[in-house]
Amino acid sequence: MDPGQITFLADLVALRRDLHAHPELAFAETRTSDLVADELTRYGMQVHRGLARTGVIGVLRQGSSERAIGLRADMDALPLTEENTFAHRSCKPGLMHACGHDGHTAMLLGAARLLAEQRNEATFDGSVYFIFQPAEESEGGAQTMVAEGLFDKFPMDAVFGLHNWPGIPVGEMAVVAGPVMAGTCAFEIEVQGSGCHAAMPHQGVDTLLVVSHLVIALQTIVARNIHPCEAAVISVTQVHGGEAWNIIPETAILRGTIRSFDAAMQERVERLVERQCDGIGRAFGARLSVRFDHRYPPTVNSARESEICRQVASTLLGRDKVRANELPSMGAEDFSYMLREKPGCYVWLGNGPGSGGCTLHNPRYDFNDDILAIGIAYWIRLVETLLPRAT
Repeated sequence: MDPGQITFLADLVALRRDLHAHPELAFAETRTSDLVADELTRYGMQVHRGLARTGVIGVLRQGSSERAIGLRADMDALPLTEENTFAHRSCKPGLMHACGHDGHTAMLLGAARLLAEQRNEATFDGSVYFIFQPAEESEGGAQTMVAEGLFDKFPMDAVFGLHNWPGIPVGEMAVVAGPVMAGTCAFEIEVQGSGCHAAMPHQGVDTLLVVSHLVIALQTIVARNIHPCEAAVISVTQVHGGEAWNIIPETAILRGTIRSFDAAMQERVERLVERQCDGIGRAFGARLSVRFDHRYPPTVNSARESEICRQVASTLLGRDKVRANELPSMGAEDFSYMLREKPGCYVWLGNGPGSGGCTLHNPRYDFNDDILAIGIAYWIRLVETLLPRAT
């Protein structure tokens, strides 16, 4: 279908902006899930609720084929104070849709509506499950949905996801086989020293000095231990220690994140972190303990489904508008849990240049409504390609 043939875009823009104005955090998307369920019901679909608390599944069947696919959108917002001043800015202080999940939800609803309206035309043969997932941001709603029986209750051959991507121009997409998003692991290092008066540092073991050396040393792990053509990232994001200007604290805490694309690399980096901690602890006479918290696994697209998605995107936008060699992102995505269970593909849809602060997780970000029609058209063509009518 042609994106220009979508007649209800104004309704969809209004819905998207309503979602933007009313953001909700992980597993608390009650208003959002109510809206989604009401819309799907209005389209005449079967609606299932309760997976991962606020998850919603819409079911649309045509024909007699046993084939089935899942299309997934995320619904949650971020704990971030919005700095935009437009009319649909967040009405909830400290919460905003800074990643475009409002747009993802609106696009999938648009595809569901269009396919439901065309049910008498038998545009596909099989079942489509519209998966509206809660809690993508850090809380692993996809993992919860899978654990609670998503693929048992809704058997499907493959599952597909989409994310808007600032920096890719409107009218372009990136479809990459293999790793597309990194796995993520949080780490915490506790430094135990010996507190003392700040004027007499020789009487103690300075935990903040240890932390300072550790922050620098951690940066050498990737720079000097990992092959330049391999990928890993270590970022220190928090340092906590001390409560007074004249006391060297007894304890300090350092936290951060490790990103990589496979389990072997993750394991290697963790052992190197432990080695650095052991060496620096010995050098300064401090005791260091490390805790790793494995979060999302890498998001890995299957080869066959990636090629199908690339062909669909090419027929929609033109082959020269589909990036097949885009570098994967060190960002993480819990759609990875679904791709560990089923083949599928996670694609990036161009959201525009990303200038003016309009990057993901930025307080001035806003989803680009101009790409709603493209996203809907992509979903429709993907359904028609994967579930073709019998001839």
